Amino acid sequence: MLPAPPVRGVYRTDARARAAYAEGAGIYRILPQAICRPADVEDLKTLITWASEHRVPLVPRGAGSAMGGGNVGDGVVVDLTGTSESRLEIDPTSRRAVTSARITHAELGAAAAPHGLRLPPDPSSSRWATLGGMVSTNAAGPRSVRYGSVRRWVEALTLVTAEGESVRLARRRDSGTAGQAGALGRFQRDVAPRIQAESRLITDRFPKTRKNSSGYALDAYLASGYLLDLVIGAEGTLGFVTEIEWRLDAAPALRAGLRVHLPSLDHLAEVVGALNQHAPSALELLDRSFLDLLGAHRLSQAGLGARTEAIVLVELERDDARALAQALQSAADAVSSWATTIDTAYSPPEAEQLWAIRHAASPILAGLPESRRSLQVIEDGCVPVERMGEYIAAVRRSAADHNLPVVMFGHAGDGHIHVNLVPELAREGWKAAVSHLFQEVTAAVIRLGGTPSGEHGDGRLRAGTLLGTYGPDILDLFRQVKSAFDPLGIFNPGIILPSGEPPLGRLKVGSGAAPIPADIQRALREIELTGGYGRCRLELADGEV
Repeated sequence: MLPAPPVRGVYRTDARARAAYAEGAGIYRILPQAICRPADVEDLKTLITWASEHRVPLVPRGAGSAMGGGNVGDGVVVDLTGTSESRLEIDPTSRRAVTSARITHAELGAAAAPHGLRLPPDPSSSRWATLGGMVSTNAAGPRSVRYGSVRRWVEALTLVTAEGESVRLARRRDSGTAGQAGALGRFQRDVAPRIQAESRLITDRFPKTRKNSSGYALDAYLASGYLLDLVIGAEGTLGFVTEIEWRLDAAPALRAGLRVHLPSLDHLAEVVGALNQHAPSALELLDRSFLDLLGAHRLSQAGLGARTEAIVLVELERDDARALAQALQSAADAVSSWATTIDTAYSPPEAEQLWAIRHAASPILAGLPESRRSLQVIEDGCVPVERMGEYIAAVRRSAADHNLPVVMFGHAGDGHIHVNLVPELAREGWKAAVSHLFQEVTAAVIRLGGTPSGEHGDGRLRAGTLLGTYGPDILDLFRQVKSAFDPLGIFNPGIILPSGEPPLGRLKVGSGAAPIPADIQRALREIELTGGYGRCRLELADGEV
C-alpha cells in the first residue's frame, strides 16, 4: 500500500469517500483509489510531487458536472473546491476579473453585475460550474453564437505543472516562455517547432465548426502563439489551473426574443443562417423529440401545436430600444416564409416566458424513471451550420434502426446539437445498441466535417474518436503536447488521448455498475435530479445525506 501524501488537506481512501466521488454528471461510475482536497495551492504542489514519485494518476475535479467523464477515474480524485484560496476581484475600469479556479460562474456574475459587467459564456450549469472547470473544457452555452466560448475571454491563467511549479501564462507580449525549464521549456524546445512545421496540416484537419472542445487546440495556439490556448480545453491533462484572469463585457441594457415554429426541418439551415445575420445573442433548437418528451399538456400550455416539428428560440440584446425593436422585427421577417407561427417577446419577463420551455430540458431528462435513464453518449456533436439538418437526420435514422429513443435540443446558431439517449434498461441488448449508435453517429459527425465535442470536452467518452476526427499525424502531435507537459502521464490519463478502454465501459447504470453503498447511490442520484452539483461529496461519505 502506498504511503499517504504529506498534505495538510483531506486525503481519504475509505470505501465511502471513494464511492462519493465515483460519479460525475456523465455516464460513468468509476471508484477512485483515493480522494484529496488540498488545503491550498502549496498543498496541491505537495500532492503533485508525491504523485510523480509514486506514479499515481491525479484526476482534477470541480463541481463534477462535466459530461464526458473527465472528472472520474482510477487514481486520486483531486477536489479543488476544498482549497482555501477564494480570490474574486473585479476591476470595473479595465473590465477585468481575477478569480480562483474554485469560484463558480454564478459567483463571478453576481460580483460583476453591480458594475454593469458580465462573463458572456453562460453554461446552463452556471450555478455550480467552477471557473477552473469551464477553462478546462473551453465551455460555452447558449450565448456562444455571439460571444464565443471561454477561450476568447481568458486573458491569463496560472498553471501548476508536473514539476510542482506555478507558472503564469498570459496573452501579453511580456509573458514569453523562452528559456523556461520544465514543462514549458520542453514544449518550446521539442514541440512548438513541430507544430509550426505542420501548420498547413493543422489548418486542413481541424473541424471547420463555429466552436470546438475536442483535442488540444493546436489551431488556436497557431493563431495566437500563446501557450494558454493549449491549456484551455485540456481538461486537466497538462496541469492544474488554479487562477484565471478574465476579460469581462458590458451587460446589454435590453433583451427581447422570438420563438419560431417550424413545420419541418427541411429549411433549418436557411432559417438559422437568416437569423444569424441579425447578431442574436442566443439561437436554440428544440427538436420534435424534445417536444414529444414534454407531452401534450405542457405543449398546450406553451401554445404549441401538433404541426410543430421544431422550435427555434432567439434572444436579441441591444442597448437602444429602437434598435432592439427593429432587430426583432427584421429577424421575424427574415424567417416568416418558413415558419407556421412566430411569437415575439419585447421585455425580459416575456422573453423568459418564451424560453421557459428550453429551461425545462435538463430537469425533465434528469427526472425520468430508473427504468429509462437519460444517457449523455452523443450529447455534444457540433457540425457546420449548413450541415445541421443532415446531422439531425443521421441521428434520427440511427436511433430508429436501433430502436433507441433520443431527445435533441441545443445551440442551433453554432450547429451544435445535444442528443440524449433514453434506452429501456430492462431491454436485452440495450448496451450493444447504444454502442452501435455511438459509432454510427460519430462517423456522421466526422463525415459532415464536425467535431464530437462542441463545448463539453472529450473526457474518456470521446477520446477514442479523435483518430477518426483528426487523423494519425494530428493525434501524434497531441501526444507530443501531452508528453512535454506531463512526461510521467499522471495528469488525468485516458482523457483526450485514449487509454484503450471501451468508451461505454463502467457505466453508472445497468447490471454491470460498480456496487456502492445504497445511501450514497441515492444521494448521488438526488444530486443528478436536482442539479445539486455544488454539494461537497464528503457530506455523502460521512452520512449527511
